[in-house]
Amino acid sequence: MNENKGALKGIRVVEFGQLIAGPFCGQLLGDMGADVIKVEPPVVGDPMRQWGNGEHKVWWEVIGRNKRSVTANLRVPEGQELARGLLADADIMIENFKPGTMEKWGLDPATLHALNPRLIIVRMSGYGQTGPYSSRAGFGGIGEAMGGWRAIVGEPDRPPSRMGVSIGDSLCATYGCMGALAALHTRQETGKGQVVDAALYESVLQVMESLVVEYDVMGIVRGRSGSILPGIAPSNVYRCSDGEFMIGGNGDAIFARLAEAMDQPELATDPRYATHVARGQRQAELDALIEDWTQTLTVDELEALMIAHSVPAGRVYTGKEMLADPHFAAREAIVQVPHPAHGTVRMQAPMPKLSETPSAVRRRAPVFPGEHNAEVYGERLGFSAERIGQLQEAGII
Repeated sequence: MNENKGALKGIRVVEFGQLIAGPFCGQLLGDMGADVIKVEPPVVGDPMRQWGNGEHKVWWEVIGRNKRSVTANLRVPEGQELARGLLADADIMIENFKPGTMEKWGLDPATLHALNPRLIIVRMSGYGQTGPYSSRAGFGGIGEAMGGWRAIVGEPDRPPSRMGVSIGDSLCATYGCMGALAALHTRQETGKGQVVDAALYESVLQVMESLVVEYDVMGIVRGRSGSILPGIAPSNVYRCSDGEFMIGGNGDAIFARLAEAMDQPELATDPRYATHVARGQRQAELDALIEDWTQTLTVDELEALMIAHSVPAGRVYTGKEMLADPHFAAREAIVQVPHPAHGTVRMQAPMPKLSETPSAVRRRAPVFPGEHNAEVYGERLGFSAERIGQLQEAGII
């Protein structure tokens, strides 16, 4: 384990979440230095261990990093007692079960705050802990649909598309983490913990920009618009002779520089394109005009022109390009983590970067559920090796 210099060094987190929202929240806190104890079901562990593409399920290596794994069967009283023991001196608890599950297990906020008044309880669910939909099961995709995301993603003549990552879960985890950090600050003044209630659909709603207010004020119903934002032009991915390239040329001064790069400076003063509103009204026409030009160039040639004329632009990257890019390397945006099976695994580094208390990947993801049972139960609860063995034989851990 690498030295911990993170901002949350000394903060104890117990994570009961599974799949994405809860574990990603735990990953964020762990990256910032918190000691994260992940509680997994005995034997099978978190389903995330089996998620991902290809022969090797390596998503777990990212979302499980900076955590120690213990097992506990939370469906039986003995397992619930272990959970309460871990929470007795914890700072933050994370869970993303269906509302009512923790109450059924005797791990509800009232019980836990009686045990540990300083505990911050982060609860993530599809619809939140209150309201008429709170008892419904919810996944990230459902939150994306209800929160407005799916209705505006995709081509206008096709059903809604999804983003290629689980953005609803990740947003909920990020807001849950934000709430936990705010609650930590408040606890310094009050000495008391509180409940952070993060709903998947509300997390998506937060990033919907003007969608609600446009409907409320003008009755505008945003629809699917493919690769563009309606009225924001030019801003799109354009074909080159050997690939694709993203250009963000909206903004009058920027568009003037783009027109210079195109060797068509007159476009910047043409009434059809001279203003933000005018360009938005002729968005498709302008995109076609630009792509007629970009198709005469290679990606390398276009990139050089955009850099020379200070036009925001960039290549469309996959993992392959990220691992080869010198800027990623210089910023240490990708880190190498030792791994017992793969030697090392390269993955995204923690961010944002803090100058005095840097986040880091200090610990690889646990190889198997309960890898740290002896260490954690011995350290936190004072259990002997014999006691831990008895719990394992009984199927409690």
